[in-house]
Amino acid sequence: MNLENDIARANLQEKTLQFDQFDTTTAWTLGCLLKESAEAQGVAVAIDITLAGTPLFIYAMAGTNPGHADWIRRKRNTVMRFGKSSFLVGLDTQKMDTTLDARTGSTRSEYEAVGGSFPIRLRGSANVIGAVSVSGLAPRADHMLIVTAIARHLQADLATLALEG
Repeated sequence: MNLENDIARANLQEKTLQFDQFDTTTAWTLGCLLKESAEAQGVAVAIDITLAGTPLFIYAMAGTNPGHADWIRRKRNTVMRFGKSSFLVGLDTQKMDTTLDARTGSTRSEYEAVGGSFPIRLRGSANVIGAVSVSGLAPRADHMLIVTAIARHLQADLATLALEG
């Protein structure tokens, strides 16, 4: 795993995985894809899809715990504050050889710069209007679970978007 390659790929993911529209039906479809993907892998995750501050899909699989909801909240806060996936914010921070707290004054009680929350953007807009978040796996796996589900939903080529390793 190469930091520069991961940063480039995460930027490509965010540029590519944008929606033409996003509504309650989109959230339901995407949330169900995430649940089905986790089940197919035999893993348990908590899932949250929030649009404009409104939760549209929330699901906690058997085997998760209340702590997962707090991880989701902090990762989602990171996406909404920095306008990037929590994974990419973490990679950028790692590249700078610092912590999110030292870099921005963001406390870990409110923000988490690890994989697991991805921005919802409408194609042609730079604005982040929501976030798709999961918790329950290692950060890189949380991130890729989301990327894979969004790519599948948008019929994007996952081979060009997948992280190395």
